[in-house]
Amino acid sequence: MFMDALKMSLPADAVLGFVVYMLGAAVLFGLYAFIYTRLTPYNELRLIREGNNAAAIALAGALIGFAIPVASAISHSISLLDFLLWALIAAVVQLLAFVVVNRCVKGMAERVARQETASAILLAAVSIGIGLLNAACMTPAA
Repeated sequence: MFMDALKMSLPADAVLGFVVYMLGAAVLFGLYAFIYTRLTPYNELRLIREGNNAAAIALAGALIGFAIPVASAISHSISLLDFLLWALIAAVVQLLAFVVVNRCVKGMAERVARQETASAILLAAVSIGIGLLNAACMTPAA
């Protein structure tokens, strides 16, 4: 009885779809983190290991800002390829957001490296805000 209910609740194709999309999202998340940390002029992981809260805030905002549109891409995509294309678009938009903020706010990267949390909070807020807008733009028009 329990196994029948379990099979009805979790059909094999649904579980496979979950695994495929979760693995795809995890790989993209890791790839985005790798590219983002190479784009920034400071070494986030070293700074975080040294206790730099500003670097942790900025990186956390960037990762959350990317995860939001990826989640939207998963829930609105019609195929794995569709998901991957929208996730790639999301990554480009999020990386551009960092570049723009870093250029508009003079010394942003250096401020984060110097543990200035105000700059890190601004950078994280922009990343998350752009991520929300990015996700909303992926929603099919009514």
